[in-house]
Parts: sequence; structure tokens; C-alpha cells
Amino acid sequence: MSHETIDRSLFIQARGALKKELLAHLRRTRAMRRSRHHTQKTADHAQITDAISIRERPAEVEDRAVPGHREGDLLFGGRNSQIATLVERYSRFVMLVQVDSRDSQTVTDQLIKHARKLPQELFRSLTWDRGSEMAQHQRFTLATDITVYFCDPYNPWQRGSNENTNGLLRQYFPKGIDLSGVTQGQLNAVARRFNGRPRKTLNFETPAERFHQFVATTG
Repeated sequence: MSHETIDRSLFIQARGALKKELLAHLRRTRAMRRSRHHTQKTADHAQITDAISIRERPAEVEDRAVPGHREGDLLFGGRNSQIATLVERYSRFVMLVQVDSRDSQTVTDQLIKHARKLPQELFRSLTWDRGSEMAQHQRFTLATDITVYFCDPYNPWQRGSNENTNGLLRQYFPKGIDLSGVTQGQLNAVARRFNGRPRKTLNFETPAERFHQFVATTG
């Protein structure tokens, strides 16, 4: 019996969904357990020119042995609003970036601006889904010297840390909320709270502790 079968069985209540009075106690207010295949995206996927496949990522990215490799995506809100989310694979440290529009020009400009604030050893690569917002990935790489790797089509779970983080961020940014009025300062405050949570996968250290340990060793 797989873990998905066990998890789904716990959600089977009246009419196949978790009882409404229990939803408020979940970190994700989701009434039904979904497998990772359910999250596969089917819209707004573009033919990315000269995309570098996730299968070409160095081993140091795969095994999370070296800090600085990040996963990214857009978190969407209502009225065509969005923010960019960046998760560092080694520490799970989250950064949130204000994005005024989802077009590739705007997204690329904002990511370049954000990446230039960080030393090279803190931002070595970026793994993204195949959304059209990253069509200008080559311009991003030329401006930052950061290689962008793309997931296989319709396989966003290959950026598992980012997908999980985006789900948890819905506590702060529920679906349908207009994100256009959220300032970068407010995003930074949410990121600080998020990065201050101990994680089992980090032996109950916080992402902030793990991230700053690395920063201290690099001087």
C-alpha cells in the first residue's frame, strides 16, 4: 500500500471530502488529498527556445550538497496578479519577489534585479517550470551568469521544494486574493516568518538557520 493510498484514506469523510470543521486545522485548506500527478499544469506552457533540460543539472544540484541552487515559479492571485517564489534547495530558504506582470519581459527584469542583490555562491542556478514567463531565460542568464534549467513538460513536481512551498504560502496568500497591492516589504515579512519555521527535513533547524550557517562559512 502506497503512502498516497494511506493519505487519501484519511481524507475520506462524508462524500469523499474532509469535514468542513476540520479544514481550519490544516496548513493547506484542501478538502481532498491530491497526488502529485493532479498538480500537473496544462495551461500556458510554451515552447521555450533553447531550454536546458532539468536532466542536465549537475549532480550537486540533485543531491542538495551545494547551497545556492534554487527552484522558482509564479504564485498567482486574483485579477491577473502574481508574485515570484524562489526556494533554495539546500536550506529551503524562501525569497518572494514582487512582479507587476506575468509577461516574460517583466518577470525576467524582476528576477535579474533580485539575483544581482546576491553573491554568486548564493544563487548558482535556477530550475523553473515551462511557463511562458521564462521565455527570456537566455537574457536572464546573460545578465546574471545563472543557468536556468527547465522541468520536463507537465512535470512541475520535479521542482518539489517550490511546489510544496507554494502550497504552504496559501496560508498567507489564499487563492483569489489580489496580490497587486502587496508590497515587497510585506513579502519580505512573510518570507521571514516562513523561514523561521523549523523543518523536519532539516533536522528541525529553520531554513534561516541553515541558510545563515552557510553564509557565515563563506564569509
